[in-house]
Amino acid sequence: MRKKKRSEDGGFNVWRSYSDMMAGVLLLFVLIMCVTLFQAQKSYDESIKERDEKLELQAEYTAEILAQQNALDEKEGQIKTQDEKLAALAQQLAEQAAKLKEQEAVLSQQQSDLDEKTTLLSQQQAKIDNIIGVKAEVVESLQKEFKNNNVNVNIDSQTGALTLDANVMFDYDEAELTEEGQQALRSVLPIYCKVLLEENHKPYLAEIIIDGYTDTDGDYAYNLELSQRRSLAVAQYLLEIQWEFLSDQESLDLQDYLTVNGHSMANPILDAEGNVDKDASRRVEVKFRLKDDEMIDELSKIMSAAETAEAEQSADAAQN
Repeated sequence: MRKKKRSEDGGFNVWRSYSDMMAGVLLLFVLIMCVTLFQAQKSYDESIKERDEKLELQAEYTAEILAQQNALDEKEGQIKTQDEKLAALAQQLAEQAAKLKEQEAVLSQQQSDLDEKTTLLSQQQAKIDNIIGVKAEVVESLQKEFKNNNVNVNIDSQTGALTLDANVMFDYDEAELTEEGQQALRSVLPIYCKVLLEENHKPYLAEIIIDGYTDTDGDYAYNLELSQRRSLAVAQYLLEIQWEFLSDQESLDLQDYLTVNGHSMANPILDAEGNVDKDASRRVEVKFRLKDDEMIDELSKIMSAAETAEAEQSADAAQN
């Protein structure tokens, strides 16, 4: 009985030990599972944290990239605007270049025209200078001849006009030469005509003019007739005495050149105070006109116009 009991007690102990062992194994398994779960949880938390950090860093990078992209877009817009401005400026420059090219062509043509006109004007100026020189030479010759013959006359140093006092040559309101007037004409007309009809002067001579003037008293028409009759009287006397100092050919030439005019009360002579000098206004003038006198006046107008055009062209060129 005791042996059997021991056997039963021994069997109970074996199973008891076995169950303890299994409990220990289970506990160990549980511990291992707990440790594994703990480590897994820890790894998971760390991975979540790492993921969050990465997401946060990615968000920062994304924001930075967006900011940079926005800055690039803004710069691209500015560059595009600048490109548009540059394109517009280039267009303007191209248009200005085209205009400048047109202006250069116009200026070149104007310069060519100006050079041509300058050449023409230089030629005309030389001709004018020659004519003026001839006129000055004629006036100088007249003055010299009158001086050599001891004849005191009133001759204009610029035009060569010889002024004769009508109060000496005519009685008041008359058109018939007095003896004193005839003597005065006989002393001056031969010298005047001889100088003008010299071979070196005659090619340039267009007219020998006798002009009559009255004072401002009386009727214009009456004074016109009186001035004409007085100038005609001087011309007729000249033709009467021409044979005394002119050759046959010179006499014929004189008839071709001689012109008689009456001017009534026109162009009166004024005194120093600006009042009409009636005695001086009653006069007869003997003058001459060269063939190119009208040309000189016309060329002077042309030259003045050309100088004005040249000044305007220079001003336009300076502004451009």
